[in-house]
Amino acid sequence: MDPLRISHRLTIPAEALEESFIAASGPGGQNVNKVATAVQLRLDTARVPGLTEPVLARLRALAGRRMTEEGSLLLTSREHRTQDRNREAARARLAALIRDALVVPTIRRPTRPTKGSKERRLAAKGVRAGIKQNRGRVRED
Repeated sequence: MDPLRISHRLTIPAEALEESFIAASGPGGQNVNKVATAVQLRLDTARVPGLTEPVLARLRALAGRRMTEEGSLLLTSREHRTQDRNREAARARLAALIRDALVVPTIRRPTRPTKGSKERRLAAKGVRAGIKQNRGRVRED
Protein backbone atom coordinates (compact mmCIF):
# COMPACT_ATOMS: atom_id res chain seq x y z
CA MET A 1 0.00 0.00 0.00
CA ASP A 2 1.24 3.50 -0.81
CA PRO A 3 1.70 6.31 1.70
CA LEU A 4 -1.18 8.80 1.77
CA ARG A 5 -0.26 12.43 1.11
CA ILE A 6 -2.47 14.83 3.06
CA SER A 7 -0.66 18.13 2.53
CA HIS A 8 2.84 19.32 1.67
CA ARG A 9 3.75 18.96 5.37
CA LEU A 10 1.96 15.73 6.26
CA THR A 11 2.16 12.31 4.66
CA ILE A 12 0.72 9.24 6.35
CA PRO A 13 3.20 6.35 6.14
CA ALA A 14 1.99 3.05 4.69
CA GLU A 15 2.75 1.30 8.01
CA ALA A 16 0.06 3.38 9.75
CA LEU A 17 -2.63 2.24 7.29
CA GLU A 18 -4.29 -1.16 7.24
CA GLU A 19 -6.80 -2.25 4.60
CA SER A 20 -9.19 -5.14 4.81
CA PHE A 21 -11.84 -6.18 2.34
CA ILE A 22 -15.30 -7.32 3.39
CA ALA A 23 -18.45 -8.44 1.63
CA ALA A 24 -20.55 -5.42 0.71
CA SER A 25 -24.23 -4.78 0.41
CA GLY A 26 -25.64 -2.42 -2.19
CA PRO A 27 -24.71 -2.08 -5.88
CA GLY A 28 -22.88 -4.88 -7.64
CA GLY A 29 -25.50 -7.45 -8.62
CA GLN A 30 -24.43 -11.08 -8.23
CA ASN A 31 -20.82 -9.88 -8.03
CA VAL A 32 -21.53 -8.52 -4.54
CA ASN A 33 -22.19 -12.05 -3.28
CA LYS A 34 -18.93 -13.43 -4.69
CA VAL A 35 -16.29 -10.72 -4.24
CA ALA A 36 -15.35 -8.74 -1.15
CA THR A 37 -15.66 -5.25 -2.66
CA ALA A 38 -16.15 -3.13 0.47
CA VAL A 39 -13.01 -1.62 1.98
CA GLN A 40 -12.31 -1.09 5.66
CA LEU A 41 -9.45 1.36 6.12
CA ARG A 42 -7.84 1.59 9.57
CA LEU A 43 -5.43 4.37 10.53
CA ASP A 44 -3.26 3.90 13.60
CA THR A 45 -2.88 7.52 14.73
CA ALA A 46 0.02 6.65 17.06
CA ARG A 47 2.16 5.74 14.03
CA VAL A 48 1.67 9.09 12.27
CA PRO A 49 4.48 11.43 13.37
CA GLY A 50 2.92 14.67 12.09
CA LEU A 51 -0.28 14.51 14.15
CA THR A 52 0.11 16.75 17.19
CA GLU A 53 -2.13 16.52 20.26
CA PRO A 54 -4.42 19.46 19.26
CA VAL A 55 -4.85 17.97 15.77
CA LEU A 56 -5.62 14.56 17.29
CA ALA A 57 -8.22 16.14 19.59
CA ARG A 58 -9.93 17.80 16.61
CA LEU A 59 -9.71 14.53 14.66
CA ARG A 60 -11.38 12.65 17.53
CA ALA A 61 -14.18 15.23 17.61
CA LEU A 62 -14.69 15.08 13.83
CA ALA A 63 -14.48 11.28 13.63
CA GLY A 64 -16.97 10.59 16.42
CA ARG A 65 -17.82 6.88 16.59
CA ARG A 66 -15.33 6.03 13.84
CA MET A 67 -12.44 6.56 16.29
CA THR A 68 -11.75 3.58 18.57
CA GLU A 69 -10.59 3.83 22.17
CA GLU A 70 -7.14 2.55 21.14
CA GLY A 71 -6.74 5.58 18.88
CA SER A 72 -7.44 3.92 15.53
CA LEU A 73 -9.64 5.60 12.95
CA LEU A 74 -11.88 3.17 11.06
CA LEU A 75 -13.48 4.12 7.73
CA THR A 76 -15.63 1.84 5.58
CA SER A 77 -16.43 2.41 1.91
CA ARG A 78 -18.98 0.28 0.08
CA GLU A 79 -20.67 2.75 -2.25
CA HIS A 80 -18.97 1.55 -5.47
CA ARG A 81 -19.12 -1.74 -7.36
CA THR A 82 -15.36 -2.33 -7.48
CA GLN A 83 -12.76 -2.81 -4.79
CA ASP A 84 -10.40 -0.25 -6.35
CA ARG A 85 -13.01 2.52 -6.43
CA ASN A 86 -13.98 1.78 -2.81
CA ARG A 87 -10.30 1.88 -1.81
CA GLU A 88 -9.88 5.28 -3.50
CA ALA A 89 -13.07 6.58 -1.87
CA ALA A 90 -11.98 5.47 1.60
CA ARG A 91 -8.52 7.02 1.18
CA ALA A 92 -10.06 10.27 -0.11
CA ARG A 93 -12.47 10.42 2.86
CA LEU A 94 -9.60 9.80 5.28
CA ALA A 95 -7.51 12.55 3.68
CA ALA A 96 -10.44 15.00 3.81
CA LEU A 97 -11.11 14.18 7.47
CA ILE A 98 -7.47 14.75 8.43
CA ARG A 99 -7.32 17.97 6.36
CA ASP A 100 -10.35 19.27 8.28
CA ALA A 101 -8.65 18.39 11.57
CA LEU A 102 -5.48 20.24 10.54
CA VAL A 103 -7.39 23.54 10.21
CA VAL A 104 -7.10 25.53 13.44
CA PRO A 105 -10.50 27.07 14.25
CA THR A 106 -10.54 30.83 14.67
CA ILE A 107 -11.44 31.99 18.16
CA ARG A 108 -14.42 34.32 18.35
CA ARG A 109 -13.57 37.64 19.93
CA PRO A 110 -16.62 39.07 21.70
CA THR A 111 -17.65 42.53 20.55
CA ARG A 112 -19.40 45.31 22.45
CA PRO A 113 -22.54 47.15 21.32
CA THR A 114 -21.82 50.36 19.43
CA LYS A 115 -22.86 53.78 20.72
CA GLY A 116 -25.44 54.10 17.93
CA SER A 117 -27.04 50.74 18.71
CA LYS A 118 -27.33 51.67 22.40
CA GLU A 119 -28.98 54.99 21.48
CA ARG A 120 -31.43 53.28 19.09
CA ARG A 121 -32.34 50.72 21.77
CA LEU A 122 -32.99 53.43 24.36
CA ALA A 123 -35.04 55.48 21.89
CA ALA A 124 -37.17 52.43 21.06
CA LYS A 125 -37.64 51.77 24.78
CA GLY A 126 -38.81 55.35 25.26
CA VAL A 127 -41.33 55.07 22.44
CA ARG A 128 -42.65 51.79 23.85
CA ALA A 129 -42.86 53.27 27.36
CA GLY A 130 -44.87 56.21 26.00
CA ILE A 131 -47.32 53.86 24.27
CA LYS A 132 -47.83 51.90 27.48
CA GLN A 133 -48.21 55.05 29.57
CA ASN A 134 -51.00 56.27 27.30
CA ARG A 135 -53.00 53.09 27.93
CA GLY A 136 -54.11 54.27 31.37
CA ARG A 137 -57.48 55.80 32.24
CA VAL A 138 -58.46 58.97 30.51
CA ARG A 139 -58.85 61.87 32.97
CA GLU A 140 -61.38 64.57 32.39
CA ASP A 141 -60.24 68.01 33.53
